[in-house]
Amino acid sequence: MFQQSRRRHYTQAFLFALIGLLGIVGQTWALSFAYVANRSEGTVSAYAINASTGVLTPVTGSPFTAGTNPVSVTVSPNRAFAYVANNGGGVSAYTINASTGALTPVADSPFPTGSNPNSVTVSPNGAFAYVTNNGGGVSAYTINASTGALTQVSGSPFTTGTSPYSIIVSPNGAFAYVTNAGDNTVSTYSVAADTGTLTPTGLAVATEANPRFVTVSPNGAFAYVANGTNNGSVSAYSITPGTGALTPVAGSPFAPPMSPPPRPSSIAISPNGSYAYVTNISSNRILAFAITSGGVLTPMAGSPFTTGTGSYSIIVSPNGAFAYVANAGNNTISAYSIAAGTGALTPVAGPSVATGAFPYSITVTPDLAPPAVVSIPTLSPIGFILLALALVGAAAVWRRKLSC
Repeated sequence: MFQQSRRRHYTQAFLFALIGLLGIVGQTWALSFAYVANRSEGTVSAYAINASTGVLTPVTGSPFTAGTNPVSVTVSPNRAFAYVANNGGGVSAYTINASTGALTPVADSPFPTGSNPNSVTVSPNGAFAYVTNNGGGVSAYTINASTGALTQVSGSPFTTGTSPYSIIVSPNGAFAYVTNAGDNTVSTYSVAADTGTLTPTGLAVATEANPRFVTVSPNGAFAYVANGTNNGSVSAYSITPGTGALTPVAGSPFAPPMSPPPRPSSIAISPNGSYAYVTNISSNRILAFAITSGGVLTPMAGSPFTTGTGSYSIIVSPNGAFAYVANAGNNTISAYSIAAGTGALTPVAGPSVATGAFPYSITVTPDLAPPAVVSIPTLSPIGFILLALALVGAAAVWRRKLSC
């Protein structure tokens, strides 16, 4: 009888603790946000992401003021800061409210850049930010870990090819790649781990005409460039470990036949490295590929997938479950669920979500840390309530156990 009573008390305590854990885990997946740079109105739209359905809900206070002609938005790996490159000049910096997703400008924002910034990215360790300037060069900054403020790196801006368009840092933080739309090349740099300084590594590698966005596979083995001319394509390169050097993949560039012809505008790779998605601003469709052995792109069954008008930017959620497209032609976001086994896209139920005027760039926040390292201050009110109920219940069970 005593053993049965003790097992019952332990079971009750376990159930209460499970409720608290679910509160933490639930909050872990609930706090995800998407941000869109609206070029024609100088704002950033913010949305909460439903982790189960992928549906976007506008954040209270959205849209938030940016600079003139914001064209690129990114979020720091720790989800604390957002940065926006304004083509009219300067990079805007914001702190992100972890509970609501609201943006608050960082003191002294926007920070100086070169002329006509095109894109902004943050290094995987969150220590550095980089901005490509269409007028020439890459501006590099250290990020204040407490405030998000930017300080130019010594030697910045760093030399690029003609009309640098986009930049990405490799997953290991060792290399950076810049597309040069003016001379149809992609430049490679080594990244100094302590200072963020960029050092060119060899000659720039040829792309097809008008290279726009560049990205690197999650395992750091391949780089892909969306070439934004009519009858455009995707250039694929293998990355040499240790040097970061680019070598064209067999069969590159990849350009599946379609009518009207593709005009790639951006590219995103799924977190598992199995799929690539390319928006086409002229055809309002997404080209989807399976990434096969050697980094080769193979058209996916069902591709291309329909988007809104003027699909310009695409992002895949960090858990690989959803994809989001900013449609610059009709001021909307198209949302899709991603089939786990095939990578195929299915529109999320419900109407397209409205943005500001001419949405040019979209990003999503990285996932939170695993529940084991989530701190109590990151919990929402619901998480706090569930955790408090669990603690009270567990204490009551323990008192009953002691009185037996």
